Amino acid sequence: MKKFTCVQDIGNLKSAIEEAFEIKKDRFKYVELGKNKTLMMIFFNSSLRTRLSTQKAALNLGMNVMVLDINQGAWKLETERGVIMDGDKPEHLLEAIPVMGCYCDVIGVRSFARFEDRDFDYQETILNQFIQYSGRPVFSMEAATRHPLQSFADLITIEEYKKTARPKVVMTWAPHPRPLPQAVPNSFAEWMNATDYEFVITHPEGYELDPQFVGNAKVEYDQMKAFEGADFIYAKNWAAYAGDNYGQILSKDRDWTVSDRQMAVTNNAYFMHCLPVRRNMIVTDDVIESPQSIVIPEAANREISATVVLKRLLEGLK
Repeated sequence: MKKFTCVQDIGNLKSAIEEAFEIKKDRFKYVELGKNKTLMMIFFNSSLRTRLSTQKAALNLGMNVMVLDINQGAWKLETERGVIMDGDKPEHLLEAIPVMGCYCDVIGVRSFARFEDRDFDYQETILNQFIQYSGRPVFSMEAATRHPLQSFADLITIEEYKKTARPKVVMTWAPHPRPLPQAVPNSFAEWMNATDYEFVITHPEGYELDPQFVGNAKVEYDQMKAFEGADFIYAKNWAAYAGDNYGQILSKDRDWTVSDRQMAVTNNAYFMHCLPVRRNMIVTDDVIESPQSIVIPEAANREISATVVLKRLLEGLK
């Protein structure tokens, strides 16, 4: 594996899941693999789970780790070509990237959508510049359109907790006070479509995702109908994608907040969320604190998904 940005890069899903469970039994089984190898983690945006879980995964594999927070202790970086650099950004990403590549063996990049230009975001301009110019294997720690480490962890979690071979998985939009990127819902949809699960997406009209990520999922605008018989509920907010509404908040309808009312029509479903979560906006206290909430095991599996990905990238260096 030379890069990791989407579900296709992981290869055979069954094999990847088996490897995840193998690593979960012995997290240090491959500790010699990363000896004298260095991971550089580059953050254009804040992080808690991604930062900690990926660093822990690298340590599990015996790697050295360097962390760089762009705009906090580093030069501000210009990202667009053709710009006259007479502002507050003294260095261009196209010089910074190959320099970073000189100091490490693998690079992880976290860079959110800006909501300024949909084409710029959906072309994954920043992530692809690292892939093109670093000379190193690159993996996404969340980009403008996808969050593959999260989605892989989500899949591992569902495989751990499912009670039927083909569970019904529902991803529901929920309200939020700020406009959030589509990366997590896009990515979750992409990974669920790669399984044989029954997969449903529910959201208010106007929150349709990019069709390439919706894929073969059933889209249901009636949340209660979507929840009927569900085995897993995955809640997430996202801003509008389509047309001039890109990046906008179209609704803060609290009726979409996941509560006991909606969960009552499920098949005693497990509740999932990528965290951080706005309580009583995305989900009520009662639901997220219930025995069916698996948000903490889900977050713990971020270490496992990152370990599998880093292991495969390291193996590709040989």
